[in-house]
This record gives sequence, structure tokens and C-alpha cells, in this order.
Amino acid sequence: MPQSIASRLAAVRSEMAKENLDAFIIPRADEYLGEYVPERNERMQWVSNFTGSAGMIIVLKDSAVIFIDGRYTVQVKLQVDNTLFDYLSLTDTPQIPWLVETLSANARIGYDARLHPLSWQQAAVSQLSQAQMSLIPLDNNPIDLHWQQRPELTDTPAILFDEALAGRTSVEKRQQSGKTVAKMGADMALITSLDSFCWLLNIRGSDVPRLPVILGSALLSSSGEMTLFTDLSKLPTGIDSHVGPGVSFKDEVELKASLTQLNGVKLLADPNASNAWSQLTAQQAGAILIPGSDPIALAKAQKNTAELDGMRACHIRDGVAVSRFLAWLDSEVLAGNFYDEAVLADKLESFRLADSLYQEPSFDTISAVGANAAMCHYNHNNGTPAQMTNNSIYLVDSGAQYLDGTTDVTRTIAIGQVTNEHKKMVTLVLKGHIALDQAKFPRGTTGQQLDSFARQHLWQHGFDYDHGTGHGVGHFLSVHEGPQRIAKNSNNVPLLAGMVVSNEPGYYRADEFGIRLENLIAVRPCEALANAEREMFEFEALTFIPMDSRLIDKNLLTGAEVNWFNDYHKQVYQTLSPLMQGAELSWLENATKAI
Repeated sequence: MPQSIASRLAAVRSEMAKENLDAFIIPRADEYLGEYVPERNERMQWVSNFTGSAGMIIVLKDSAVIFIDGRYTVQVKLQVDNTLFDYLSLTDTPQIPWLVETLSANARIGYDARLHPLSWQQAAVSQLSQAQMSLIPLDNNPIDLHWQQRPELTDTPAILFDEALAGRTSVEKRQQSGKTVAKMGADMALITSLDSFCWLLNIRGSDVPRLPVILGSALLSSSGEMTLFTDLSKLPTGIDSHVGPGVSFKDEVELKASLTQLNGVKLLADPNASNAWSQLTAQQAGAILIPGSDPIALAKAQKNTAELDGMRACHIRDGVAVSRFLAWLDSEVLAGNFYDEAVLADKLESFRLADSLYQEPSFDTISAVGANAAMCHYNHNNGTPAQMTNNSIYLVDSGAQYLDGTTDVTRTIAIGQVTNEHKKMVTLVLKGHIALDQAKFPRGTTGQQLDSFARQHLWQHGFDYDHGTGHGVGHFLSVHEGPQRIAKNSNNVPLLAGMVVSNEPGYYRADEFGIRLENLIAVRPCEALANAEREMFEFEALTFIPMDSRLIDKNLLTGAEVNWFNDYHKQVYQTLSPLMQGAELSWLENATKAI
């Protein structure tokens, strides 16, 4: 019989008592500190029943608090027992200062150093020590000690990713990245980003939902030689010849022994992205920590010709799949058939499943009707899926992992008759989307500098949106890839040729509706300005899926914007029509008509 949440909390407190702890901190993270967490590592969910993607729990001797952000204020009340937990804001109530205010001097706060970045650990130690409190690392996580029937990790072996799709050999990639390590003043780099070492070795996997990687970490030397620490049973036959010379494989449990042998080694590690345990273990053994960003990230972000060709190809097939779904949706609405958000999400995936190269969604589909779309990261799986209603708008943000690339697209759809206000707001979002799509910019320009291109028209009417305008996207890897992004917040990474980013301005009116229009775009040299006095870049659209013209107020568009909209739809029709037929082709023809 499953343990109750109360008994699980009691089990954690029993371990706290053994260690003489006044508090124990449980982040929504695992050892790899990535966006996605395997079911086996969902420790925060185990102790609280909360399924959100961000948060933190602090267990005290006789109470507990869950910290969540604004996305989950409704969900937390549905999932987490308020007789066992208090609810606080993750952003408005910093957790360490809260502990300082809540506990007395000499308090001992336990944590698992594998689940927190080094930067967090250093800041926590500094703040707690000033209050005469101690941060105590635990050798054994109390949750792991008491988790009955803990899910197993998948036993699916890694994939040897075809070099024809990857475009470069692992040897070439490792030598280039090794030179980057040397330029950053280090002898060796600790690589903990799962997509980084998988890209480096031209492998993929199934260990993490929505992210085609295997679990592990790596040490990369400045010579390009590398050791991967992972589950050796996942490595397929032929991997040695596939990755080429200079790579050794060890079980993950051997990482500690290898870190303790780094006396005098200058070790590059990202204090914000690699866990505290690995860096502190190396430092205590005499390694010299060189703080810096992942030396692989920038090279991985600049897609080569083969990777871009794969991205283009999968986006065409994905465009057909999503367009077939939109055609089906329109026909069902016309027939008076209305479904809930889960049925719609599953139906959309059914069209992608027809593609032999399709692997899985690249993230949980955001299928949101009416007011639910006003929550920009809404997940219908976290409650009861809402039913479509007539005369409303529907937002669907979805993506796919294909063997030749990764997709991410959002469309906002008219369900029956829509209001003038709907049209006004969608058109303002569209104007921002067009402005960013058409941007031309010199080498050295960052996404932060371009972000206002997408917001300008909303701003002129007193509106805005509270998320970034664009994130990087990997090649059959993470749908949220760095280091580049397009957002208000500071980012000093220039946009470079080959980078793929999203263009996704939106607008959200609480309790009423939400709007987002998203395409993926690739940075390329601007041929029209090839002879300009500075090297110039522009964007190439990768996504070819109709935008709903029923939601557009043409009177709010300039002539140039109308031309963009019509030209884009002409390109969509030319790209997708050879791959569609019958009623679906007729729908495409109508959906891409000039306005």
C-alpha cells in the first residue's frame, strides 16, 4: 500500500532527528540540474504530491512549507495538503532569508549537495553563517532512504546518432571543445549538461522524458580526451568505434574517485549549472576550480549544414502533421463537436505518430482553452482538462522530437465567432512576431537587444507579456537550449549564424484568454546586405504552418505587414501542399488565402 504524504514527511523527520537537523531542503531538481527530471528522481513530488516543474520544499521539525511560483498557485491547492504544508511564493519569499527569520541561532539545515548548484550552496552558506546557522550536507538523502517502490530508470540503450545527421565526428567536436577549455584557462572541464556530452559524442538516449539523452556526466580534457561516467549497461555495441579514439567509459559511481584524483588540476565548471557535490569534492581533493560556462554550449548552438538540413526537413513534416490537426479541428467545430484539452493534445500527437522518424513530444503539449490559455505554461495534466466552448479561442503550443531535429510551434485558433478584442490582441502579437522575423542586425547583437522588436506594438497600447520572446532549440536535443535567448533579461551571448531560436510573442488576459504565435527561426548571413560596411544577419523561418487569419484585424496592419502575412502563407502552401491531399489540402488552400 502506498505511503501517505504524512508518513513520508514523518520518515524525512526521522532522518532529520538522527542528524540533529532543524530543517531539510528539498528542491525540484535532481543530480543533473536539468529542466526535465526522470520519474525516479521526482523527490519533491514524492514528499508532497506536487507535480509542478519548479519549486522547493523545506521540512521543519513540526511543519513544512512549499514554495511555488505564480504558475502553480491554483495547482498547489489541488495537489498539496494544506494541513501538512504552508504555501509561499518561490519568488517573493527567498528561502534562505526565510529560514534565517524562522529558525533560531545555531540551527542546523540539512541539504543534499547533489541537488543544488555550487552558486546556491555558496550563497546559502554565507547567509546562514551570518545568522550563526549551519548548512549541513547529508551523505544519504532522507527521501532516497525511505522511498518504497521507487521507479526504475529506463533500460533503453543509448542511440548511436548517425554522423550523416550530426554533420561532424565526435573526434572533431571534442578537439574543438578541448581548445575552448584551454582558452578558458583550464586543464579539464566538468561537463554535467546531459545534452552537451550527448552532442559531443554523437549519441542520444531515452533516460529523461522529452529530452533524448542518457544520464551521466563527463570530464573533458583540453586535449579533447574525455571520460563519460554513466550506466555502462546503456552503451550499445560499437560505441568505441563510433566515438573514435580518446574516450573512456566508467560507471557513474566511479565519478567520486576520479574527482578526488584531480589535485592541482585546473577544473572548469559552471557554478550555476553543475551541482555543488561534484565541485566541492574536486576542490577538497586539491583541484583548482575555474568558474565558467559550459565550453560545449556555444558550438552546439551553432548548427552545421547537416543539422540545419535536418531541422528544415523535420519542420516540413511537422508542418504537415500540425496542419492536418488544425484541418481536423476546424471540421469538428463546424460539425458542433467539442472536446477537452487532453483529447485535443492526444489527437495532435496522433498525426505526428504517422511519421517514422517521430520519437516523442519535445515538451508536454500546452493545450489550453479559454481562460486556461492565460496561464502561459499551463498543463492540462495537472488538473481536470477543460472542455472547448464555442465562440472562444484555443491555444496549442506543441513540439516534437524527430531523429533529424526538434520542433516547437504555437498557434492560436478561433473556435466559432471571436470578438473584436480577440482580433485586436492577436494582431498586435502578430505585428511583433513580424517585426522580429524581419529584423536585420549586425554581428555582436544579442537577443536582449532584439527583444523589444516583438513587444513594441503591445507596448504602444499599454500591454506586455511576462515571458521571454525566444529560446534556443537543439538538434534532436533540448527544446530549451542555451546559451542564446531573446528576452528582456540580461544576456551577453551574440546571435550567430546557425543558431535556432523561437519567435513567440504573446498576450495573456487573466481569467479570459491567452495568445501566442510561435515559429522557430534560424540565424543566417543577410544576403541582401552582403556588401554592407558591417557583417549583417537575418532570420530564416523554419516553421511552415498557417496562422489563423480569422483572428487578424487587417486594418491594424501596415501594407508591409499584410505582404509578410500573405507571403508567409504562400510559402506555407507551396511547402506543404505537395504532401497533403483531399479535404486536408482544400483546408490548407483556404487557410493560406491572401487577406
